[in-house]
Amino acid sequence: MKIKTKLTLGVGLLFLMILLLSMVSVRYMFALKADTENVLVDNYRTLEYSRNMLLTLESGTASALQKFEETLLKQEKNLTETNEREITQELREHFDAFKQNPSERDIESDIRNDIFKLMDMNMQSIQRKSEMAKNTANSAVFWIASTGALCFLIAFILLINLPSNIANSIKRLTKSICEIADKNYSERVHFESQSEFGDLAKSFNVMAQKLEEYNNSNIAKLTMEKKRVETLIDKMHDPVIGLDEKMCVIFANEEANQILGLPASELIGYQSKDLALKNDLLRELIKDIEQIKFNKNGTKPIKIFANGKESYFEKDIQHISITPTGENKATIVGHVVLLRNVTEYKELDSAKTNFIATVSHEFKTPISSIKMSLQLLENEQVGILNAEQQNLIESIKDDAQRLLKITGELLNMTQVESGNIQLAILPTDPKEILQYAINATRIQADQKQIQMELNCPEKVSYIHADNEKTAWVLTNLISNAIRYSYDNSTIYLTIKETNQYISFSVKDTGQGIAPQYKDKIFERYFRVPGTKKEGTGLGLAISKEFIEAQGGQIFVDSEFGAGSTFTLILNLANVT
Repeated sequence: MKIKTKLTLGVGLLFLMILLLSMVSVRYMFALKADTENVLVDNYRTLEYSRNMLLTLESGTASALQKFEETLLKQEKNLTETNEREITQELREHFDAFKQNPSERDIESDIRNDIFKLMDMNMQSIQRKSEMAKNTANSAVFWIASTGALCFLIAFILLINLPSNIANSIKRLTKSICEIADKNYSERVHFESQSEFGDLAKSFNVMAQKLEEYNNSNIAKLTMEKKRVETLIDKMHDPVIGLDEKMCVIFANEEANQILGLPASELIGYQSKDLALKNDLLRELIKDIEQIKFNKNGTKPIKIFANGKESYFEKDIQHISITPTGENKATIVGHVVLLRNVTEYKELDSAKTNFIATVSHEFKTPISSIKMSLQLLENEQVGILNAEQQNLIESIKDDAQRLLKITGELLNMTQVESGNIQLAILPTDPKEILQYAINATRIQADQKQIQMELNCPEKVSYIHADNEKTAWVLTNLISNAIRYSYDNSTIYLTIKETNQYISFSVKDTGQGIAPQYKDKIFERYFRVPGTKKEGTGLGLAISKEFIEAQGGQIFVDSEFGAGSTFTLILNLANVT
């Protein structure tokens, strides 16, 4: 039976029972009303007429007799009981006789008896009709109560069965839908009834069957794809390790097994954190795994003994995230650790660094000899030079000085690249470092008539810094500011102190740096395109390495066409 039909029958039956109860109640109410009206209208009037006739009979006056006559006429019109007409006729005969002979007491007595008979008859009628009204009331109570109980019983049965019948079907459907959502495609729903739920169950079963067929048809395909991916990973020459969202190892190729020294049976399926307790290399690989934003450019290559020699690998961590269907927020479902073998590049870089260091070191000896020869030539004891010879010597001196500077920068870069930066970090007065840099660039500034304006507090705390390296950086920054500033301009030098660090700022009023080059300004060998100034492009790169090696920072703020401000930050000596 359809749900709509059930609801219609249930509600319709309730409506009919309420209508029946109303009709029974109305019927018995009208019956009681009729019985009451019979007593009041018929018998009560006769009693009232009889009482009035008795009262007028007692007075015995002519007016009383006239009134008796009027009342008797009313009684004659109110004949409702059996034999009431005969008694009233007798009363009329006796009254007519009494009017002929008012003094006859026997006739008066007969009149009284007739009145009493009328009263007695009506009293008995009232009692009888009262019994009938009582019986009618009892019947009304019985039938109304019976009808009301039947209505309550039917309503109670509908209340228990109808909602539960619908709710239970919905619960079964909901449970089955949850099973399907949990990928239990073998779930089926069975309803024997021909209701809407039966139709819905048929459609649901068809959907579940199709999902099951689709799922089964894709298992073989998915299995093949899984094997294909596993084979591709195993054939990779770089070690690859896969972890799930709970940091459990789910796959690792042969290269990863070799460098970790663990077979696949002791690696796959185990918690990486538990394995890391016994494997130092694995602990190094997963230590940054929980950092969602992993800066691979800021990490140094890892040295691992592999393939019978020391090899270098760059670690790359990829976080795998998906957005579940019906949701907007991505969820991390796993991690992939990829090690790229950069041994060949590392060896080439090391060879390049050694070559540059060797060449730079070898350059120093002839350059020093050239400078010593120039000093001898400038000595008048050797001989007096003419103006042209003096100009040639000055030109040679400038070139030798530039070669010496380039050689120094190359040697510094080899220190940086080899990781052998020698630092002597001690508490140092920042004002002395800055003053040294100013004095070192004073002649260069005077040649362009550039003023240097110093803004520094009278009392400044000491900083943790390498005096020589920091002075070199400041000298390089001030020298660059002079080189790229216009003649007769001003360079602003500032020292500021906060609760934790000291900042040095070098601000020029030159052309500035174009926005597209700001992020590259600290890269090695980079020079802003279009500049005609001399330089190797290593000064700022070396400065960045020197400052960061001391735990500090260096950055630039530049507006193209309005100059640049280079700022370096170093920690206070009392900051731990």
